[in-house]
Amino acid sequence: MRRLPFPGGSTSDSNVGNFRVPIQVGRRGVERFTRLDALVDTGSTYTWISRDVLAELGINPEREWLFELADGRQVRYPVGWIQIRLEGEEQPTLAVFAPPGAEPILGAFTLEGFLLAADPVNERLISVPGLAKRAS
Repeated sequence: MRRLPFPGGSTSDSNVGNFRVPIQVGRRGVERFTRLDALVDTGSTYTWISRDVLAELGINPEREWLFELADGRQVRYPVGWIQIRLEGEEQPTLAVFAPPGAEPILGAFTLEGFLLAADPVNERLISVPGLAKRAS
C-alpha cells in the first residue's frame, strides 16, 4: 500500500489498494468506546487517531516521538496506549495523537498485534500466523 502524504491529508484520486475497516477505540480499563472507520495503511507504523477523539475519551498522551512523514518532513507527535476493538477482538495498542479532524489510520503495529494482514485486492483483513524464525 502507498503511504499517505501526511496524517489525515489528501490522497491522489486513485483509491486502488485503499480500504477502510470499522474499529472501536477507548481508554484502557474503561468500557466506553467510539466507533470509527479507519483507513488500513501498512506503510504507517502506528495507528493514528485524531487527538480530539482521544481527548473526548479521556486518553492522555504518555510521550512524544519523532515521525518521518511520507513527504520527508520530520514532526513530533504525542503517543499513548489505547484499547482497540478490531475483528471481534480487543487489546491495547499504541496510537499517535493525530491533528484534530484527521482521518483514522490503522497501522502495521496494531495489525501485527492482532495477527492480521491487509488483503487490498479483496479489501479486507486476513488472519496470519505469528512469525518465529528462530526458536530454541
